[in-house]
Amino acid sequence: MQRLSAARLGDLLAGDLRFFGGPSTIEPLAGRIRAEQVSIVLRNTLLGMLANILNAVTFVMAVWGSPDQTKAIVWASVIIVAAGFVGLRARASFQSVKPRSVSRRTTQNLVRNALLFGTWWGALPVLFFGTATSADQVVITCLSAGMIAGGAASFYTIPIAAIAYTLPIFVGSTVAIVWMEDAVNLPVAILVVSYAITLFRAVLAHAFEFTQRCILQAESENAIRRDVLTRLPNRFSFNERLDNALEGAKQFDQHFALLLFDLSNFDEVNEHFGRAIADAVLVEVAARLRKSTRESDGIARLEGGEFAIIATRDIRPDHIRCLAKQIIDAIHAPFLIEGREIYCRASIGIALAPTDGLDANQLLRRVDTALHRAKTLGPGSIQFFSASDDAAAARRHALECDLASALANDQLSLAFQPFLDLVSDRIRGFEALLRWQHPTLGAIPPSEFISIAEETGLIHGIGHWAVKTACMAAAQWPCDLRVSVKLSAVQLKDRALLDRIAMALSQTSLEPKRLEVEITESVLISHFEDAISLLQSLSFLSVTVALDDFGTGFSSLTYLRKLPLSRLKIDRSFVQDMLVDADCAAIVRSLIQLAHELRIEVTAEGVETPEQLDCLRRFGCDEAQGYLIGKPIPMDDIPVITTKPLGQEEAQETEKPAGDP
Repeated sequence: MQRLSAARLGDLLAGDLRFFGGPSTIEPLAGRIRAEQVSIVLRNTLLGMLANILNAVTFVMAVWGSPDQTKAIVWASVIIVAAGFVGLRARASFQSVKPRSVSRRTTQNLVRNALLFGTWWGALPVLFFGTATSADQVVITCLSAGMIAGGAASFYTIPIAAIAYTLPIFVGSTVAIVWMEDAVNLPVAILVVSYAITLFRAVLAHAFEFTQRCILQAESENAIRRDVLTRLPNRFSFNERLDNALEGAKQFDQHFALLLFDLSNFDEVNEHFGRAIADAVLVEVAARLRKSTRESDGIARLEGGEFAIIATRDIRPDHIRCLAKQIIDAIHAPFLIEGREIYCRASIGIALAPTDGLDANQLLRRVDTALHRAKTLGPGSIQFFSASDDAAAARRHALECDLASALANDQLSLAFQPFLDLVSDRIRGFEALLRWQHPTLGAIPPSEFISIAEETGLIHGIGHWAVKTACMAAAQWPCDLRVSVKLSAVQLKDRALLDRIAMALSQTSLEPKRLEVEITESVLISHFEDAISLLQSLSFLSVTVALDDFGTGFSSLTYLRKLPLSRLKIDRSFVQDMLVDADCAAIVRSLIQLAHELRIEVTAEGVETPEQLDCLRRFGCDEAQGYLIGKPIPMDDIPVITTKPLGQEEAQETEKPAGDP
């Protein structure tokens, strides 16, 4: 019983709201909520400590020259020294990186400090009220009331801390009032108690709301980090882990292996047995991967039948090859799905860090090169990256050289893919998509050459040309159509980008509100400061802003609140799965509702079937984009398509270039 009581007391002092009828949380969610609670308190602590110091000095000045002067100086000195120490520590803690989780002991220490400060302020009326003059009593009363209100406001996220701080002041004030021989004492004491109850109820209400908001945000972020089908970490979660592993390699020379593989015949399984069977296969693959890998290995489903593993232990080539062999054996064993035996095949590419690179993009390219070589050798092959026979690297180098002159040689062009208004069934605008027609290699997919342009710096010139060309095209359209242009991460670092966009608008006489810039969610994670500064400036120009690929790289819903967004675009992966996965459908519906609450319009990408379109209409989505609506078309064809809202028949017959919505 004593242990149980001690445990409950520990929970209470750690900020657990169950004791006040609040929501119940368990670790590690509770640790994350504590981190948010403590962060808010630290944000208010420096100002609160300054208030402590100023109020203590004010009291000393008020009683200066009275018999209580020396006692007041001693009392105030304790407050000033303690507040100065706590304020400096809080300032240092707040300037450091906010932790994702905070321990119970940290919150308990915070509650202890709140109690110490509250007790010392509670001693103020007890020590001085009885001997003070009427004027000094007014000062003491005002200071006590102010510290009570300030303490409640500072600790509103942690009710037990608010109680620890304010209750001693309430008690001290009540005791001092009752000690005074005055007929008005009892009503005043009742008033103090009423004030305490009202203030505490307000603190609890705010704390419950804050905690519930943290829980909802954590659930949303966790859903976005998980693949809805296999419950494995998704691409965004994988990218986070890869970045962390690379940071460890750079700072501490920690080696790791990156394994990439996909089910080579997954498309055949999908076509032959149907989507439901194919999904069941993926779920079983995920289960087998969990069994055949180590707990320290980071598994992720990237897309389709493609998976990746980050191995940080025992990464000698022979050990990694053994791990890869276990994975292949697990996948090659037959899958028994609904009474059918289904066979899958896989090959694995492997890159080692830091040997094969210390940059995420470089490492991913090289492991992809190794996977491509493994596929050419047949199912079950395992290949480590080798620069000596890297044909992909040779092709990439050739493309780098040719891309430098592609713009001057008129090899680059823009294609325009329409947005459909789901209420009026009319075209509301077009996204400008970059195309490269190589003189000898033919059409180069954007997913291949845009990364080259970013790495070589050519994206600045190409991006400026794309914005200006898109504005020139839109200037010829009906005035109710907008044009959308995607900005890359590299462009955000260009100080001249804002001036270039303004110049393009001026030279083409296009209304700024008809230009929309898109920025992908993944770009925000590493370039948030660059992005928010640029996007706010563009917003002042009346250029609208869209957040692209929403759901693939969202570390926090804070982006929706801090960025001047007019639109968010739900990633095609959610649209593709929402008809077969209830969780995915719930995410899409929730994202649409959340965006509308924030007065942000929503565009769904990758709409390819009428059923998906109908579902989005039911969810209240504003716009749709995809090959069902229309394929990317040359500028000259735009007057034709704007007179016909849908072009399904023609669109579905055209192969989609990699990288198109």
